Amino acid sequence: MSREMVSPIMLNVPESFESSRLLIRAPLWGDGAQLNKAVIESRAELLPWMPWAAQLPSVEDSELVIRSSRVKYLERTDLMLLLFLKDTGQLIGSSGLHRIDWETRKFEIGYWVRSSFGAKGYISEAVEAITDFAIQELEANRMEIRCDARNSRSAKVAERSGYTCEGILRKEKPSVDGSLQDTMIFAKVRGFEFQ
Repeated sequence: MSREMVSPIMLNVPESFESSRLLIRAPLWGDGAQLNKAVIESRAELLPWMPWAAQLPSVEDSELVIRSSRVKYLERTDLMLLLFLKDTGQLIGSSGLHRIDWETRKFEIGYWVRSSFGAKGYISEAVEAITDFAIQELEANRMEIRCDARNSRSAKVAERSGYTCEGILRKEKPSVDGSLQDTMIFAKVRGFEFQ
């Protein structure tokens, strides 16, 4: 890879794209109220896996998350993506591209779905669309999904989306309950799972 590294802030990264049922877009000021409702509704399901769900957020807290994420999107340091139903405009979850390494073009996809929209295939649809977006628009060389080894639903999303389980990092980091968790690493790599 001999191309010169361009500052990520200079990259033209689209603000939104679509899958068959979803509008997937960067956070915008004012999204906090919808995010807050989705997080509060889904908190019980998020608590075992997402440390940030430990505190019940106010609308202002959620707007702060949105505004901070907006700045990071513009800086290209973290690309939070909100998931909206195209036909109703309702926020049904969040995803994004995290742990970004622009030099190697490596991205990690994270995701969660609003409880009332679980088990309908929305997250698998979003992961596939975001993977394609990263490959086509951001020239990704490596895509990762990491999850707690006990989170079978998250692991199944990775498997359904064609990601390969590369291994398990044993006792890799503290889980929400304080115990050390094993982390499963799934990946798609240019030249293997995509061209």
